Amino acid sequence: MTSPVRFLLTGLVALAAASLSSKATSAQSANRVTGTSIYAVTKQYLAVAPKRWVGSSGHAKAVDFIKSHFAAEAAKGNFEVDSFSASTPAGLLPMQNMIVRYPGKKEGVIVLGSHYETNYPLRDINFVGANDGAATTALLIELGAYLRTHPPDGYSVWLVFFDGEEAIQAWSAADSLYGSRHLAARWSSNGTLPKIRGFLLADMVGDKDLNIDHDVNSTPWLLDLLPVAARNTGHSSSIFKNSTQVEDDHIPFVKRGVPSLDIIDLDYGPPTAEHPEGGYHHTELDTLDKVSPRSLETAADLFLAMLPLINQHR
Repeated sequence: MTSPVRFLLTGLVALAAASLSSKATSAQSANRVTGTSIYAVTKQYLAVAPKRWVGSSGHAKAVDFIKSHFAAEAAKGNFEVDSFSASTPAGLLPMQNMIVRYPGKKEGVIVLGSHYETNYPLRDINFVGANDGAATTALLIELGAYLRTHPPDGYSVWLVFFDGEEAIQAWSAADSLYGSRHLAARWSSNGTLPKIRGFLLADMVGDKDLNIDHDVNSTPWLLDLLPVAARNTGHSSSIFKNSTQVEDDHIPFVKRGVPSLDIIDLDYGPPTAEHPEGGYHHTELDTLDKVSPRSLETAADLFLAMLPLINQHR
């Protein structure tokens, strides 16, 4: 039989332990970006702008949605809309990159990027790009919310929402990567590129079976750092199952000498003859139910873990 005093002490110890556990969990949550929050923003984004091909009303709504999350940065002059006109197979099309700046404490910049629009050739089908554009847009938005309350203590961090990553007619060097090609050229001419210490690109990281590719088009020393970030966050099993050679928004920066890393999982859904990289890619099956909060949290952990590693790199 347990004495009343012992029972009371046991209960008090249990309550204290529960309180400490709750505080620890809250502190841990405050120091990371959760997959639940990214998934929620993805869902909101898809509700507002499910079809976001360049020139559409949905594209304009997508721009407004992203802007709405950065009012605080805009008020400080740290939000920029980079508007330009792109010559495409469909004629001259207006496009917009969006740049959000979080000042750091030492000279230099780390850029985190993703594209936010949907595939133009698929505009006539029910393609919403839940994984291919929406989830990574939400990832950047939530990374921005984190950086707002956890300002960089090393290099500044800039978020870039790229427009026009997708081809307008058929993928080629001239018909793709419109926003990143434009911004890389612009930053080259105005002296910004030499300030960039690392560029991390997010693409298709919401896959339920997440495994980040070893992209041989990425910068070797950044490829070397990603396994370190993965070990530090307990996500080693989520990287480098496959080796790929990806043409993505990092390429215009790689070509201009910027250290760049594409964090992408091309293996999205069961492969088909038409889509050997995964049967959901660029199809109507790329929907919210294919996206995993757990994978999104893994991606967020990796991005945040890469920041101090780049700051420490010599």
